[in-house]
Amino acid sequence: MPLIRNERFVMDTWRHLADDEGVPDAPRLSVSYVRWIEQRNALAMLPASLGVRLPNDVSPQKLAPDLGRLGLIVLTFPRFTDGRAYSQARLLRGRLGFAGELRAEGEVLRDQLLFMRRCGFDAFTVSERAVAEDWLAAFREFDVFYQPAEDREMPVLRRRLEAARRHFTVA
Repeated sequence: MPLIRNERFVMDTWRHLADDEGVPDAPRLSVSYVRWIEQRNALAMLPASLGVRLPNDVSPQKLAPDLGRLGLIVLTFPRFTDGRAYSQARLLRGRLGFAGELRAEGEVLRDQLLFMRRCGFDAFTVSERAVAEDWLAAFREFDVFYQPAEDREMPVLRRRLEAARRHFTVA
Protein backbone atom coordinates (compact mmCIF):
# COMPACT_ATOMS: atom_id res chain seq x y z
CA MET A 1 0.00 0.00 0.00
CA PRO A 2 1.24 3.53 -0.71
CA LEU A 3 2.81 5.51 2.10
CA ILE A 4 2.63 9.29 2.53
CA ARG A 5 5.37 10.91 4.60
CA ASN A 6 6.36 14.59 4.61
CA GLU A 7 3.49 15.32 2.22
CA ARG A 8 4.77 13.05 -0.55
CA PHE A 9 4.55 9.42 -1.58
CA VAL A 10 7.56 7.38 -0.43
CA MET A 11 8.68 3.76 -0.21
CA ASP A 12 8.10 2.03 3.12
CA THR A 13 11.55 1.19 4.51
CA TRP A 14 10.18 -0.77 7.47
CA ARG A 15 9.79 -4.57 7.46
CA HIS A 16 6.52 -5.42 9.22
CA LEU A 17 6.82 -8.87 10.80
CA ALA A 18 3.93 -11.26 11.39
CA ASP A 19 3.76 -12.75 14.88
CA ASP A 20 4.88 -16.18 13.65
CA GLU A 21 7.61 -14.87 11.33
CA GLY A 22 11.29 -15.26 12.19
CA VAL A 23 13.38 -12.18 12.78
CA PRO A 24 15.34 -11.35 9.62
CA ASP A 25 18.48 -9.28 9.35
CA ALA A 26 16.87 -5.95 8.42
CA PRO A 27 17.66 -2.37 9.44
CA ARG A 28 14.07 -1.51 10.44
CA LEU A 29 11.58 -3.94 11.94
CA SER A 30 8.06 -3.45 13.27
CA VAL A 31 6.19 -6.02 15.34
CA SER A 32 2.73 -6.29 16.81
CA TYR A 33 2.14 -5.05 20.33
CA VAL A 34 1.57 -8.66 21.48
CA ARG A 35 4.93 -9.75 20.09
CA TRP A 36 6.61 -6.68 21.60
CA ILE A 37 5.30 -7.56 25.06
CA GLU A 38 6.34 -11.21 24.72
CA GLN A 39 9.80 -10.59 23.20
CA ARG A 40 10.68 -7.05 24.32
CA ASN A 41 14.12 -7.88 25.73
CA ALA A 42 15.22 -10.06 22.80
CA LEU A 43 13.98 -7.51 20.26
CA ALA A 44 15.71 -4.67 22.08
CA MET A 45 19.05 -6.47 21.62
CA LEU A 46 18.74 -6.37 17.82
CA PRO A 47 20.85 -3.83 15.91
CA ALA A 48 17.73 -2.77 13.98
CA SER A 49 15.48 0.24 14.51
CA LEU A 50 12.29 -1.04 16.10
CA GLY A 51 8.63 -0.22 15.66
CA VAL A 52 5.40 -1.39 17.28
CA ARG A 53 1.93 -1.73 15.76
CA LEU A 54 -0.35 -0.63 18.59
CA PRO A 55 -4.03 -1.64 18.44
CA ASN A 56 -6.46 1.18 19.14
CA ASP A 57 -7.81 -0.54 22.24
CA VAL A 58 -4.44 -0.48 24.04
CA SER A 59 -3.36 2.58 26.01
CA PRO A 60 -0.21 4.28 24.72
CA GLN A 61 0.87 4.55 28.37
CA LYS A 62 1.83 0.87 28.16
CA LEU A 63 4.60 1.80 25.71
CA ALA A 64 5.85 4.73 27.82
CA PRO A 65 8.94 2.93 29.23
CA ASP A 66 9.98 1.90 25.70
CA LEU A 67 9.39 5.07 23.70
CA GLY A 68 13.08 5.97 23.65
CA ARG A 69 13.85 2.67 21.91
CA LEU A 70 11.13 2.92 19.27
CA GLY A 71 11.51 4.63 15.92
CA LEU A 72 7.98 3.88 14.69
CA ILE A 73 4.53 3.42 16.18
CA VAL A 74 1.72 2.39 13.86
CA LEU A 75 -1.81 3.23 15.03
CA THR A 76 -4.79 1.55 13.42
CA PHE A 77 -8.10 2.94 12.19
CA PRO A 78 -10.21 -0.23 11.76
CA ARG A 79 -13.14 1.92 10.57
CA PHE A 80 -13.12 5.59 9.62
CA THR A 81 -15.73 6.22 12.33
CA ASP A 82 -13.45 4.83 15.07
CA GLY A 83 -11.42 7.76 16.38
CA ARG A 84 -9.49 6.15 19.24
CA ALA A 85 -6.22 6.37 17.31
CA TYR A 86 -6.57 10.18 17.27
CA SER A 87 -6.51 10.15 21.07
CA GLN A 88 -3.59 7.72 21.10
CA ALA A 89 -1.64 10.03 18.78
CA ARG A 90 -2.27 13.10 20.96
CA LEU A 91 -1.15 11.17 24.05
CA LEU A 92 1.98 9.84 22.38
CA ARG A 93 3.07 13.23 21.04
CA GLY A 94 1.78 15.61 23.70
CA ARG A 95 2.01 13.85 27.04
CA LEU A 96 4.54 11.10 26.38
CA GLY A 97 6.84 13.07 24.05
CA PHE A 98 7.24 10.39 21.38
CA ALA A 99 9.53 11.83 18.70
CA GLY A 100 9.68 8.93 16.22
CA GLU A 101 7.47 8.28 13.21
CA LEU A 102 3.79 8.02 14.06
CA ARG A 103 1.93 6.25 11.26
CA ALA A 104 -1.82 5.88 10.59
CA GLU A 105 -3.02 2.75 8.82
CA GLY A 106 -6.33 1.09 8.07
CA GLU A 107 -9.33 3.18 7.05
CA VAL A 108 -7.35 6.34 6.35
CA LEU A 109 -9.46 8.73 4.31
CA ARG A 110 -8.31 11.77 2.35
CA ASP A 111 -10.64 14.08 4.27
CA GLN A 112 -9.00 13.05 7.54
CA LEU A 113 -5.33 13.49 6.59
CA LEU A 114 -4.98 17.08 7.77
CA PHE A 115 -6.71 16.38 11.08
CA MET A 116 -4.56 13.27 11.57
CA ARG A 117 -1.44 15.36 11.02
CA ARG A 118 -2.69 17.95 13.51
CA CYS A 119 -3.04 15.15 16.08
CA GLY A 120 0.58 14.13 15.60
CA PHE A 121 0.68 11.64 12.74
CA ASP A 122 3.50 12.20 10.28
CA ALA A 123 3.01 9.16 8.00
CA PHE A 124 -0.07 7.56 6.47
CA THR A 125 -0.59 4.18 4.82
CA VAL A 126 -3.29 4.87 2.24
CA SER A 127 -5.26 2.95 -0.38
CA GLU A 128 -4.08 2.45 -3.94
CA ARG A 129 -6.56 5.08 -5.16
CA ALA A 130 -4.60 7.74 -3.27
CA VAL A 131 -1.88 7.66 -5.91
CA ALA A 132 -4.34 8.48 -8.69
CA GLU A 133 -6.22 11.13 -6.72
CA ASP A 134 -4.77 14.36 -5.40
CA TRP A 135 -4.48 13.28 -1.77
CA LEU A 136 -1.45 15.44 -1.09
CA ALA A 137 -3.57 18.55 -1.63
CA ALA A 138 -5.46 17.64 1.55
CA PHE A 139 -2.56 19.03 3.60
CA ARG A 140 -2.96 22.47 2.04
CA GLU A 141 -6.76 22.84 2.06
CA PHE A 142 -6.76 24.77 5.34
CA ASP A 143 -4.06 27.06 6.65
CA VAL A 144 -5.81 28.83 9.53
CA PHE A 145 -6.65 27.02 12.75
CA TYR A 146 -8.44 28.18 15.88
CA GLN A 147 -7.17 25.56 18.31
CA PRO A 148 -3.63 24.45 19.19
CA ALA A 149 -2.58 20.92 18.24
CA GLU A 150 0.42 18.62 18.06
CA ASP A 151 1.54 20.01 14.68
CA ARG A 152 2.58 23.23 16.47
CA GLU A 153 0.73 25.45 14.01
CA MET A 154 -0.02 28.73 15.72
CA PRO A 155 -3.77 29.31 16.14
CA VAL A 156 -5.09 32.37 14.33
CA LEU A 157 -6.11 34.21 17.50
CA ARG A 158 -2.63 33.84 18.98
CA ARG A 159 -1.11 35.07 15.70
CA ARG A 160 -3.34 38.16 15.85
CA LEU A 161 -2.43 38.81 19.48
CA GLU A 162 1.29 38.58 18.77
CA ALA A 163 0.94 40.86 15.73
CA ALA A 164 -0.90 43.41 17.89
CA ARG A 165 1.82 43.22 20.56
CA ARG A 166 4.52 43.86 17.96
CA HIS A 167 2.54 46.74 16.50
CA PHE A 168 1.92 48.47 19.82
CA THR A 169 5.28 47.78 21.49
CA VAL A 170 7.04 51.02 22.24
CA ALA A 171 10.80 50.98 21.91
